[in-house]
Amino acid sequence: MMLCLLRYNFVVWCVVIVLCNFDNYAIANTLLIPNEPKIAASSYILEDFDSGKILAEKNADERLAPASLTKIMTAYVIFKELQAGNLNLTDKVNISEKAWKTPGSRMFIEVGSEVSVEDLLRGMIIQSGNDASVALAEHVAGNEAMFAEMMNQHALKLGLVNTHFENSMGLPSKNHYTTAKDLAKLARYLIKHFPEYYKWDSQKEFTYNKITQKNRNRLLWKDKSVDGIKTGYTKEAGYCMVASAKRDKMRLIAVVMGTKNETARATETQTLLNYGFHFYETHQLFKGNKSLKEARVWQGEYKEVPLGLKEDLYVTIAKRNYENLKILTKVDKNITAPINENESYGTVEVSLAGKHIISQPLVALKSIAKGSVLQRLYDKTLLLVK
Repeated sequence: MMLCLLRYNFVVWCVVIVLCNFDNYAIANTLLIPNEPKIAASSYILEDFDSGKILAEKNADERLAPASLTKIMTAYVIFKELQAGNLNLTDKVNISEKAWKTPGSRMFIEVGSEVSVEDLLRGMIIQSGNDASVALAEHVAGNEAMFAEMMNQHALKLGLVNTHFENSMGLPSKNHYTTAKDLAKLARYLIKHFPEYYKWDSQKEFTYNKITQKNRNRLLWKDKSVDGIKTGYTKEAGYCMVASAKRDKMRLIAVVMGTKNETARATETQTLLNYGFHFYETHQLFKGNKSLKEARVWQGEYKEVPLGLKEDLYVTIAKRNYENLKILTKVDKNITAPINENESYGTVEVSLAGKHIISQPLVALKSIAKGSVLQRLYDKTLLLVK
């Protein structure tokens, strides 16, 4: 009896030891996310490029002076004009006296000279030339005030609800403001839709008029994954930066506003980027416009309709948690023709450890008209029986 009891206790202790080791293994392989780093800035945000998930933020909706970060929108407007065919990179721009006299950082264009749109863009993006910004604004809209109206119209279309511009280069003005969150959104749009022009953001220097100036984005030298996008400074705004970096398949956008000096803005931005890349990972779950489900259609010319997502679906989660993702696809019952393309007929829901992450509508990937009278009567009868 005593021997059996000893054997039983031994087995129990073995089980306890195995379970403890299993728990320790699970804990060791689950990456804990620390609190976001303390950033010495008036406002900041760290956002994933693909999923849009915010990984860290402080006062991200506070309206602040953007200084030369304004030029991100100036570049966006010019890129849209190039895309629409209203402008060409080889077009020559006559330099006005106003552009030539514009104070602040300059690319040193000369009054009365003709400079190509491409050189002005590179002078604005790489050298942060205020003179280049004004010259481009005048060429596109006739004068800078009208160009600022174009900037504001684009801001509204992009959903930048806390943004308003009064000039093209970022010199202080009473109603010239934006937010860290709006700048991150703008940067995402620019990088996504204009990769052929965004490449200039990674250029470390540019020479014009025999004057070579370096890009003010110090992270281009310190971090090989950083490839843009803009810095800024005025006394009112402090030292600001929007930076984007890509490591493996993950791209992050960091915005810091109101730091104390050039070193601080680079250091704080780098801290944000390192935090995001170290503790998070982004996965593409589904591609847009690809069939995920074939749903039964009643009373239609076809019996099935392909359902999918309008756009690619990405999620950003803590590292080492991909296997724990749960995806639930829900399709509406009794889908009846006519079916309109892009109309919602269900949802895709993603959760992690019981916590909802994101939901996206399942939409029809094609339209389906009503079937013949005979088909409709037949399906109505089936539905009644069902």
